[in-house]
Amino acid sequence: MKVIKRDGSTADFDSSKIIVAIQKANQVVEPEDRIEQERIEAIAHYVESKNRMRLLVEDIQDMVEHQLMDEGKFNLAKSYIIYRYTRALVRKANTTDESILSLIRNSNKDVMEENSNKNAVMASTQRDLIAGEVSKDLTRRLILPEKISKAHDEGAIHFHDADYFVQPIFNCCLINVGDMLDNGTV
Repeated sequence: MKVIKRDGSTADFDSSKIIVAIQKANQVVEPEDRIEQERIEAIAHYVESKNRMRLLVEDIQDMVEHQLMDEGKFNLAKSYIIYRYTRALVRKANTTDESILSLIRNSNKDVMEENSNKNAVMASTQRDLIAGEVSKDLTRRLILPEKISKAHDEGAIHFHDADYFVQPIFNCCLINVGDMLDNGTV
């Protein structure tokens, strides 16, 4: 099973991440609000047993919350939700650093190889790619409606040219769409 992360990248499912997250929440609640280790592992197994091809990280976290509430551990679920919210605030504060640094280090192969017409090790190309990463981040977090960003992350749609969307230009839209719709193509 693949997990779609918030930045759109994918990773293999790792149930230990669920276990660690619940254990951290367990540490900050009163002893009577804690959940036993075997129940924590059962929750992780429940998510894994869904055995879907792909899951958004947010959907996994929602499942964990529901399972905690089904266990009657409402204060623990609240602690888990608060932790998620504070992490989301941190992510929204700056989400481009790693993608930009990976371009500078020439290790972001997905971005560097997406356009065969650009030499990604040239400074001018890197400057364009870095600007594109900033644009994609701002587009996802601030410009697009959340449901569109989520649909893009899930693969239901593809939002093209997010790397240019903060500006009133489009890289790949070099045709007169109005004329094409009015008069057809030749």
